[in-house]
Amino acid sequence: MADAQKDLFGRVNRILIVKPSALGDIVHSMPFLYAVKKRFPWARIDWVVAHGLHTFLAGHPMINRLWVIKKDEWKKLGRLRLTLKEINDLRRGLAEQHYDVCIDLSGLFRSGVISAFSKAPVRLGFKESDEGSSLFYTHKIHGSMNIHAIDRYLGIARFMGCAVDTVAYPFAPYNPVPDIMKELPDQYAIICPSAGKPANRWQASKFGALASMLDLPVVVIASASESDIALEVVKSSKGNALSIAGKTGLKDLLPVIGKSRYFICNDTGPMHIAAALDVPVFAIFGPANPVRTGPYGFIHTVIQKDLDCSPCYAHTPCRRYRCMEDLTVAEVFDNIQYALRKTRKTPYESVYSRE
Repeated sequence: MADAQKDLFGRVNRILIVKPSALGDIVHSMPFLYAVKKRFPWARIDWVVAHGLHTFLAGHPMINRLWVIKKDEWKKLGRLRLTLKEINDLRRGLAEQHYDVCIDLSGLFRSGVISAFSKAPVRLGFKESDEGSSLFYTHKIHGSMNIHAIDRYLGIARFMGCAVDTVAYPFAPYNPVPDIMKELPDQYAIICPSAGKPANRWQASKFGALASMLDLPVVVIASASESDIALEVVKSSKGNALSIAGKTGLKDLLPVIGKSRYFICNDTGPMHIAAALDVPVFAIFGPANPVRTGPYGFIHTVIQKDLDCSPCYAHTPCRRYRCMEDLTVAEVFDNIQYALRKTRKTPYESVYSRE
């Protein structure tokens, strides 16, 4: 580490991480947390996280305090007065902690402002961050947009003098055998048909048709709000799938996913839990770039149509998502079967590479 950086991080006792959401992004942040805690084992580490996702980090032995924000509620004009009070309370509360370093892993205007609230003398973030958030940083780290999010985060850890040769996922403690496990077959595959954006969703009926062709029973996971999507998968599965939508908390996903033989999904948060647990992932991608946000590691398979317009960074939605709609059940099934046959002799390999 250069002398200037040694001066920056020579006396670090209080660290704040700003990464409110989403689930996949928080999973991506676990190797960063591991690296930072290993470098500064004595330091107090706090985390700003969104309400709802805070349960995933609750009780984490590496995190002293969670600052839980209701960021989705902040968008509602009807509660403006309450929102302003919550933001002001957060501002005062963070300032009182006298953080030495604040790291913004989100790179949004809101997260940049929260970084400024910390009043930390060292505030780190990405040079390429959106929405002007870099205006709030004291030090801007170059994070290439052509590498995976995990590697981008570890770039900041490297700047802090952390060793980044090990990618570890220190999850918060969880119940290894939740009650829902009693309802599951001894062996199973998982289908996760959810996705945060409509453009990233392969049709539920196609997932169901795929489930009917697999050689293992299928467990369908989804949130309670997406139970209708899970039900459509089950209805199209010819009796080879069961839904546990809405029956698991975020931490329950860890043992449920960890026991599965393989994991089939869209570009969605639980995909990253599967990748972190070394469960082979078959991820169906449409407009998103799997190099940035695909399953991390080389035992996974990304299935994506080869189109000139994909990956897509257009702000205007397509009239028809060809990248997803034109992807057939047979194509996905053949990719899965090819990879499964291959693993009987060699480890999984990703169909893309990260530089």
